[in-house]
Amino acid sequence: MFAWRVFKVREDIQGATAIEYGLIVALIVIAIVGAISATGSPLEILMTSVEDAFQGA
Repeated sequence: MFAWRVFKVREDIQGATAIEYGLIVALIVIAIVGAISATGSPLEILMTSVEDAFQGA
């Protein structure tokens, strides 16, 4: 009976750890998407300038 309870607690801890890792990954993805969105337009302008410079050469 005691061994079953220990096993059950271990499952609960593993589930909580998986959820925590999932939340961390979700926050990292949100940060990456936000960073790309914030720099997307200036980066496009920069790449267009570089492309124009190569075509003019």
